[in-house]
Amino acid sequence: MGDGFVFVEIVIFAMIAAFLVYRLRSVLGRRTGEERQRPNPFSPRPGAPDNVVQMPGRDRPAPAATPSPDEPVSLSAALAQIKGADPSFDEKHFLQGARGAFQMIVEAFAKGDTATLRPLLADDVYDNFARAIRDRQAAGETLETRVEKIDDADVVEARMDGRTALVTVKFVSEQMNVVRDRNGAVLDGDPNAVVEAVDVWTFARNTRASNPNWSLVETRTTH
Repeated sequence: MGDGFVFVEIVIFAMIAAFLVYRLRSVLGRRTGEERQRPNPFSPRPGAPDNVVQMPGRDRPAPAATPSPDEPVSLSAALAQIKGADPSFDEKHFLQGARGAFQMIVEAFAKGDTATLRPLLADDVYDNFARAIRDRQAAGETLETRVEKIDDADVVEARMDGRTALVTVKFVSEQMNVVRDRNGAVLDGDPNAVVEAVDVWTFARNTRASNPNWSLVETRTTH
């Protein structure tokens, strides 16, 4: 009788434990072995160049409504809208990545390195860059560019266009730029002179896309 009672208690406890496990799984879900640990925003992946803007892909809340043209939004408010659409967005880290991307793009364009340019540029911008590289090569000309220093990089514009975040950065840099003909003679620029260049570039990213990188979608140069 006593042994039978103990056996009934064991069965009851086992049923209670099974029920609790079922409830925990229904609340917390279960791991499938396919989950990946998400990297920190803007942290470079092992072996990846540290001047590429890295942001993790994740589910994000819907972005704030884009105001109508007759309702101007301050820069801080626009950045807050981007932050709302992409909680990992941080202006300081973004600018660090933008500085690196600027130098990489400028120097890759001079070298004709389209493989480096391709993942950093929007399709239409890449087409323009690639066409200029082909024209330069067809003419037998070479472009030598060296970014000596980026003196300043500031966000000057920002906005949400639907799910796409657009951030415009003004770069002030010191560069050496020389164009040579097929014989090496200087056609433009001075290899011994460093000049100030002011460029205004716009980067964009679909905040709902799995691709964590920003792309260059527009370039402007001021004199």
